[in-house]
Amino acid sequence: MPETSREDGEHEQNAAVTQLYGEPFDSGLALAEQHQLAADLTAACAVHEHLLTLAESLEDSADVQFLRAHLLANIASVRLTATDLVAAEDAVERSRALLDGIASAPMGPRGRQLWLEMMLRTLLARADLLRRTGRLDEALACLDEAALRLPEFDDPEGLRTSELGLNRVHLLIERSEWGAAEEQASALLSTTPATAVETIPRLLIVLGLICASTGRFDPAEDWFARAEDALRATGDTGELQSLLAHRAYTAMHRGDFDLAERLFAEASEFFERQRRYGDLAVCEQARAFLAGRRGDSTGADDLMAASLARFEQLGASIAAADTMLLGAQHAYDRGDITEMKRLAQDARDVYQAREVYERCAQVDLMLARTLEDNLNRTDHGDHERKSVDNALSLALPAALALEAARYGFATAHARSQWLELADDAMQLVFRLAVRRQDQGLLFELVEHRCAGALLALDRTPSTPAASPAGDAGDAGDAGEFGESVSVFPSAAMKVYRHADGPTRLGGVAADAAASAGLRVAPPPKVRMSQEPGRVALQEYIAAAEFRYHRRIVDEEEVPFWITDDLTSRPVVQIRMADAGDVFMTWTWAGGARGFGTGHGPADEVDRAVRALAAALPGPGTAAEGMRHAFASGAMTDPRDEHALARELAEAMWPEGLTAQIRQVSARAGRPLVRIQPSPRVAQVPWELLAVDAESDVRLIDLADVVTTAPTSLRRPDPKPSPRPAPDTDTDTDTDTDTDTVVLVLDPRIPGFRADSPLGSVLGPPGSDPELLAFVQNRLDAGAVVPSVATPAEVFRRTDLDRDWLSGALRKGARRLMYVGHVSGAPVEGGQSEDGTLHLCCGPGTAGLAEAVRTHRPLSAKDLLLGTLPLRADGEPGGRIWPAPPRVALIGCESGGDLRFAESFGLATAMLHNGAELVTATRWVLPTSFAFHRLAGLPESVRPLSAAVVAVDTAHEDQDPVARLGRWQREQLDHWRADGRIEHSPLLWAAMTCIVV
Repeated sequence: MPETSREDGEHEQNAAVTQLYGEPFDSGLALAEQHQLAADLTAACAVHEHLLTLAESLEDSADVQFLRAHLLANIASVRLTATDLVAAEDAVERSRALLDGIASAPMGPRGRQLWLEMMLRTLLARADLLRRTGRLDEALACLDEAALRLPEFDDPEGLRTSELGLNRVHLLIERSEWGAAEEQASALLSTTPATAVETIPRLLIVLGLICASTGRFDPAEDWFARAEDALRATGDTGELQSLLAHRAYTAMHRGDFDLAERLFAEASEFFERQRRYGDLAVCEQARAFLAGRRGDSTGADDLMAASLARFEQLGASIAAADTMLLGAQHAYDRGDITEMKRLAQDARDVYQAREVYERCAQVDLMLARTLEDNLNRTDHGDHERKSVDNALSLALPAALALEAARYGFATAHARSQWLELADDAMQLVFRLAVRRQDQGLLFELVEHRCAGALLALDRTPSTPAASPAGDAGDAGDAGEFGESVSVFPSAAMKVYRHADGPTRLGGVAADAAASAGLRVAPPPKVRMSQEPGRVALQEYIAAAEFRYHRRIVDEEEVPFWITDDLTSRPVVQIRMADAGDVFMTWTWAGGARGFGTGHGPADEVDRAVRALAAALPGPGTAAEGMRHAFASGAMTDPRDEHALARELAEAMWPEGLTAQIRQVSARAGRPLVRIQPSPRVAQVPWELLAVDAESDVRLIDLADVVTTAPTSLRRPDPKPSPRPAPDTDTDTDTDTDTDTVVLVLDPRIPGFRADSPLGSVLGPPGSDPELLAFVQNRLDAGAVVPSVATPAEVFRRTDLDRDWLSGALRKGARRLMYVGHVSGAPVEGGQSEDGTLHLCCGPGTAGLAEAVRTHRPLSAKDLLLGTLPLRADGEPGGRIWPAPPRVALIGCESGGDLRFAESFGLATAMLHNGAELVTATRWVLPTSFAFHRLAGLPESVRPLSAAVVAVDTAHEDQDPVARLGRWQREQLDHWRADGRIEHSPLLWAAMTCIVV
C-alpha cells in the first residue's frame, strides 16, 4: 500500500502531479482526471485501463492490490458517468474484492486512512450503481455500511460525509420522498465545506431538480445558475452538459416546450458523442413526450423504443418503467387499449418491486383517467356504475397518497406547490363521485379535505442541535439529546423509512427545517358520527396506506362536528372544498335535521371571485389599493355592491339551502350559519350574499353567520397552559385575574412616525371621543391591562412588546383586543404563518420574523412555535402567549388564514393557543383617515372607531356572533337606505368571527 513504510504519512508533490504510486501511475492518474474534467470519458477510461494492465503485471503484494483497487474504483467512476452500468458494476465488485483481501494486511495509520478512503469511494460508487439499476434497498444497505465505516475515517472537512449525504438525497429522490430529499440536501449544503468542489455543484443541481419536480420553477433556475457558476469554476464540462438536460427538464415541466426541445436536442447530441447512453436515453424519453405532444406519433414511438432499449440494456429498471408508462399513454392515445394495459402493468410491476410507491399511484391514476375518458366516449349502459366504481377504486386511494406526500416537506410553500401538482388527481375523484351521484361520498370527500393539517410541534427540536464543526459522533449521543435522538437522528444515520411516516432529520437539518417553516402532520381522522363508528373515506384510506405505504391520516380522531353546545338554536354547518369546482356540504343540528351537497362551477366561481377582488383594496402599495377601492370599487356604490352580492350568491350559494334556512327560521327562529370556506372563496363576505333573485334579501337578514376553522384545530381534551414559576423572568407574580381585558390599541412601532406606512391607525391619543368612551367603559367594568389612570394613556404606547404581552396573557385574561397594523402573508407563497402583527418590539428582540428596519414584528409562527427553534430550553407559543377565550384582531386581513391550504395564520394561531372565538378581518381595512381623505367624509365621523366599539360590545355579549351580526345588519340597513360611505360594506363586511 502506498506510503505504508512512512509512519508519518507524508508524501511529496510537484506542480502538476501528486506523488502517490510513482511513475507512470501518478502522471497517468493526473492525465485521466484531466480527460474526465474535459468530458472525454473514452480517453479517461483508456488511460485507467492501460494503468490497470501495468499494475496487473507487477508482482502481487498488498500495495499492488491497493493500486489495482484504486484504478478499478476510478474506472467504475468513469463508467458510471458514462452510464455504462454493466462495466461499472464489474469494476466496483473487483475493487471491493481487492480491498476486502487486504483489509487485515499490516498498515500504518496513513495506510489505514488510504484504505478507508478507497473503501468509502467503492461503497458510494456501488450504492450509486445499485440506485441507478433500481435496487434501492441494496443501495440503502450499502450507504449504511459506508456510514458505519465513516467515523473511523479522518474527514476533518467532511468531504466524504457530504458525499454520503448526497447519495442519500439521490436515493430519497428515487423513492419520490421529495420533502425529505430537499431537507437533507439543504442541510448538507449549509454544512459542506467550500473545498468540496465536486459535491457542492451536485447538491445545487439536486435542489434545482427537487424544486422543478415539485412545481417551483423559479427557485429551480436559481439553483441551476449557482451550480453553473461552480461548475465553470472547476472546468467540469461534462456536468455542464448534464445541467443543460436538467434545464430542459425544468422547461418541459414549466410548459416552455420549444425551449425544452431545443435544450434536449443539444444535450442528446453531446451525450451520444460521449457515448453516455443512459443520459441519452433520458433525453430520448423526454423528446418522445414532446414529439407526442406536437402530434408526431411516429417520432414519439421511435424515440420511446430507443429509450426503452437503452435502459433495458443498461439494467436501469425504474427508468425503463418510466418509458413504459409514457408508451402506455401513447398506446391509449392511438386506441390500442390492450398495449396500454400491458405497458402500464409492466411499469407498475417494476415500481412495486422496487418500492417506488408514488409512481405506483401515478400508474393507477393514469388507468383511472383512461376509464373516465372511456366513459365520456362510449355508452357503458348497465355497466356504467361498475366502471365508475373501478375508476374510483383506483383514483381515490392514489389521489390521497399523492396529496399526503406533501407532509414530507419542511415548508408550507413547498407543500402548497406540491398540492397544485396533486390537485388534478383530486379533481378526477370529485368528477367520478359526481358521476356516480354519490352524495355520501361527496360529503366524506369534503369533510376529509376540510379537516386541515395538524401542527407537528413534536418535530421541532427542543434540545441543542449539533454544531456543524462538532464531532460527528456527538450528533447521535443519547446523553446530549435525550428523547430527541429517535426523532432527529444524526445526518449520517439512515434517513429513509418505508411506511411509518416522513423522514426525520436531526442536528443541523432539524435546525434548518425549523427556521424555514412550520412542520405539519397528516389530518386527523374525521368521525362521521358522535359515536365511534365510520371514519370519512375509511376504506379508501386503508387502501391507500396499504398500496402506497404512506400515512394518510393521523391516529387522532375528531368528530366532523361537535353539536353538544349548539342545541339552543338551529345551526347549519357548511364546508367547502376546492376541486376544480367548489364543492359544498351542509348539515343541520339544534332542533333542525337534514343535510345536503352542492357545487359551484369553476368558471362561475372564478369570475365572481375576480369581481370581488376588483372591489377590494387591490395590489400595489396600501395607499394605491385603498384609493382604487374608494374610487371605483363595487363596495362603495350600493347598486354595484348589490350586483356583486348577487353574482357571488349565484356562483356559489345553493337556492335549496336558502329555502331550508327560510323554513327553519319560520319554525324555530333565526339560525346560525357556520361556514368553513375553501381557500379560493375565503374572502367572500357571506353575510352580504344576495340570496333572493326577486328582492334585496341578504344572508345576514336570514341568519347569523360565523366562520369556522379546520377541525384539526379542535382539541378533544384541552389542557390549560402551565404558568411560569415565580422565579422566571417573564412573570414574577403567578396570581391570575381571569376578569382582565388586555387592550393593545394602536401601539407605537419603533422607527415609524405617525404618518408613515406603519404609523397610527386611530389618530392622535385623546382625539376620538368615541374611543375614549369605550376605554372608559372597560375601566369602569373591571381590570384593564395595561394599567392606566386615564383612557388616553392606552393609545400609542411604546411599552407593549411581545414580552409584555406574554406576561399579561400568562397572568390570565378573559379578552384580548388588538387594534393596529397587521401584515398578511402573500397567498402565492403558501405560508400563512408568515403573517405578522406589529407591537413595540425593537430589532434586537428574538423572534422568527425578519426585522423591518428598527422593528421586529410578532408572527403567527412565533405564536405557534414560540422559542422552540431559538433556544435549547424553548417553549411552544401556546405557553408563552396563551390566548384568552375571546380575541379581537382588528387589522388588515388579520383573518386571511383560510385563504391558504394550511391555516396557521394569526387568527388560527390564537385558536390553537386556546381562544374560543377570534374576530378578525377578511381584507385590508380602511382607516377613518382613509374615509376622510379619499371619500370626503367629515372628520367628526370615524367609521373605524365605530367598528372597534362594535367588536368590543360584541365580545362583552353572551353571544358575540349574534351581537356583531346585529350591528352588521344595522349597517346594511343604513347602506340600503341612504348609501352613505360611512356605512359601506368595505369596512363592516370585512369583520368575521372565527371559531373551530
